[in-house]
Amino acid sequence: KVTDNAKNSLASLKRENPRLEPTLAIIQAHNDQLIQEANKNFAKEIGLRVIHICLPEGSTKDEIVSEILRLNEDPNVQGLALDLPESLYSSKVLNAVKPEKDVDGLSSVNLGRLVHGDVCDCLVPPTVCAVMELLEDIGGKKVLLVGARGAEGAALQSVLQRRGATVLSCHWEAPQLQSELRHADAVVFGSTKPHDVPVSCIKPGATIINCAHDPLPEKHSYGQQNNPAAEKSVGSLAVAMRMQNMVKNMERWIQSQQYRKWDLHSLKLQPLSPVPSDIEISRAQSPKAVDVLAKEIGLLTDEIEIYGQTKAKVRLSLLERLKDQPDGKYVLVAGITPTPLGEGKSTVTVGLVQALTAHLNINSFACLRQPSQGPTFGVKGGAAGGGYAQVIPMEEFNLHLTGDIHAITAANNLLAAAIDARILHENTQSDKSLYNRLVPVVNGVRGFSAIQLARLRRLGINKTDPETLTEEEISKFVRLGIDPSTITWQRVVDTNDRFLRRITVGQANTEKGFVRQAQFDIAVASEIMAILALTTSLQDMKERLGRMVVANDKKGQPVTAEDLGVTGALAVLMKDAIKPTLMQTLEGTPVFVHAGPFANIAHGNSSVLADKIALKLVGEKGFVVTEAGFGADIGMEKFFNIKCRASGLVPSVVVLVATVRALKMHGGGPNVTAGAPLKKEYTEENLQLVADGCCNLQKQIQITQLFGVPVVVALNVFKTDSPAEVDLVCKIAKESGAFDAVPCNHWSAGGKGAVKLAQAVEKAANQKTSFKYLYSLELPIVEKIRIIAQKVYGAQDIELSPAAQSQVDRYTRQGFGNLPICMAKTHLSLSHQPERKGVPTGFILPISDVRASIGAGFIYPLVGTMSTMPGLPTRPCFYDIDLDPITEQVKGLF
Repeated sequence: KVTDNAKNSLASLKRENPRLEPTLAIIQAHNDQLIQEANKNFAKEIGLRVIHICLPEGSTKDEIVSEILRLNEDPNVQGLALDLPESLYSSKVLNAVKPEKDVDGLSSVNLGRLVHGDVCDCLVPPTVCAVMELLEDIGGKKVLLVGARGAEGAALQSVLQRRGATVLSCHWEAPQLQSELRHADAVVFGSTKPHDVPVSCIKPGATIINCAHDPLPEKHSYGQQNNPAAEKSVGSLAVAMRMQNMVKNMERWIQSQQYRKWDLHSLKLQPLSPVPSDIEISRAQSPKAVDVLAKEIGLLTDEIEIYGQTKAKVRLSLLERLKDQPDGKYVLVAGITPTPLGEGKSTVTVGLVQALTAHLNINSFACLRQPSQGPTFGVKGGAAGGGYAQVIPMEEFNLHLTGDIHAITAANNLLAAAIDARILHENTQSDKSLYNRLVPVVNGVRGFSAIQLARLRRLGINKTDPETLTEEEISKFVRLGIDPSTITWQRVVDTNDRFLRRITVGQANTEKGFVRQAQFDIAVASEIMAILALTTSLQDMKERLGRMVVANDKKGQPVTAEDLGVTGALAVLMKDAIKPTLMQTLEGTPVFVHAGPFANIAHGNSSVLADKIALKLVGEKGFVVTEAGFGADIGMEKFFNIKCRASGLVPSVVVLVATVRALKMHGGGPNVTAGAPLKKEYTEENLQLVADGCCNLQKQIQITQLFGVPVVVALNVFKTDSPAEVDLVCKIAKESGAFDAVPCNHWSAGGKGAVKLAQAVEKAANQKTSFKYLYSLELPIVEKIRIIAQKVYGAQDIELSPAAQSQVDRYTRQGFGNLPICMAKTHLSLSHQPERKGVPTGFILPISDVRASIGAGFIYPLVGTMSTMPGLPTRPCFYDIDLDPITEQVKGLF
């Protein structure tokens, strides 16, 4: 009966979850094959997979605990049971088993729930289940437990008492044992009877149950000869009950995989006025431990890798677990054309999710880019949001984080080293010497590596034996023939170092005269960073890394990372960087920090993977809020045309961030310069300047409408803004087609100051969208550039330089013409001229060059000149950054 019930229940689970393969691990520390066979037979009949870990007899508790901890972390094992000698069943061993994998129900967590009557949240130990099955109606009867010690004895006593029995427990040597045996209606032996203990005086007709850890014990008869009391053994029944518990565990495991509304405890804020510095606010808040946050939002223990107390990597396996879970609503935060000071998109993003989760009790996630240390120490300081809407701890957010940028730097520079080394070796060796070194004899055997076999197939050489290649085939295989003048792959470093913008490599005598001009880019400008942000899986990332074009050969054909044989090594360096980093806002709501591509030469958005994971975690009614770099004409356009194409995700709402300060600049106000005090036009009421500058806001709303997505304007309010200015902006925004326009005070008030924005976003997300891309990928490269220039920037037309046209022709010829376009343009104007504010018209957009990031999957035209290596100002931020040697606290990050 027990077996049939478990079998039917498991079959039902498997019908609903076809790929389910429930696995029970049993740790055994004795040589009893009967126990092992019993487990295997019952498991096979029910449909469970059982693996036995047979430790040697005499194994210590520490050795058993070590094995338990290993199995705890094995995601392929859903249940864990122990078959050990009685002497090893200590609390140390039993409590090493994760409660959620504890099939025997003997951990203190499970036992505590059982004793407190929380039967729905615990598993009754199999032996106890078997005893209760064998005992008939015991209400009002007296049950004697003999030798039932530890967790199993406590569980048995608790369940018996709950069924109405009077329970007395004693050990084998107890002086009152003989007396109690005479009066008990049922006797349960919890351990093997010592040979010198007589039990012949058991009450005639009493039920006797043997629970000793032996599935096939010897049969005994107790009591007087004319009225014996027959013994019943739990043996096989307990094994069946264990398998039934495993099925119950699977039911709970499946439920735990499903979406649920978060049980998230937000952190309270007590905003001060005047608002302190960002780092003072960050330090005044005590963040939750990241494993606590992870549990609150539905992450399983084996889905996170903890880095310190407040950040953790999230494993991509979560996407497989929640693949059938509906996505939440997808919200993009973009902005109008900003001043050099920035208008607070990150702050709005953080404030919005704080409002949604902490104040409206709606599951929401913020997805942000990781800041580069170049700007952090150079011109920007921190980049974690600001005021009472920021990610904490801000110093960890801004410094190193989990090392993703370092991994990108290592991978990028490995590829750069491979390019120059390959050119050197090809220039100084014969075909035969190259071949012997590329395919060496190892332990008497010569063989191609997997990546070399793939290159042979691309060359049309279908051979696997190195000894069978002809001289011509060997030459084709070993010669990449890289044209040094076409190398586009540069070295990177995550520091603003202007003197690396142009360098010479190969000056050492050992490089045999191979000298060429090159340059360094900042690490976040690496194509590997763009790939990290756009990839959808480890396999996809590996393929993208292999497709990266680093140069052309002397015949004009592209040379890739795959040709250089370095793809696998790059993937190894990036294997941890691909996992998003979990952090939290000031109010304890979740944030993913992942990737940080430039918003000029790349698409300027955080990762597709972070968005995909977050959309599953928030559930159908939740929100994922992500941010696009720079103004809507750059970051938002690239988000829609590049990132959404890569992810297949459809946005629900655009939040367009504006400030009175920026609108006044577009209305004709004086220049705004970082580090210089604002002119009086920006600190005093001036409705005419605001009204004139709203033309830029209106244009950005129109750009959003090109994609068929509703837009909500978030006016980031500063203390110098007058109520009349704020009202005017909101009125013009709504008249210009915005679904709503809301003033926000999250910087000074936290999530409470963005509640109206959150409510407007929630309403807008319920509107029907008609999302569409701006252009078809099948259009010629030049036509796609023209559409962006005219429809988004407002240009009259485009003009390609001869070099740009030559590159377009080359990329088209090489088969890259169907990629999306990623414009590299100034963010300070809709045009290519930073000084032209408002809404410039009638201009011709000059395209000075066209380059390609084939692995990332886009063509990037350069509008004017774009620097990929920032420089340090006269007074960099590092003057203010310091470390307290006693407290180890970082100072000066804002």
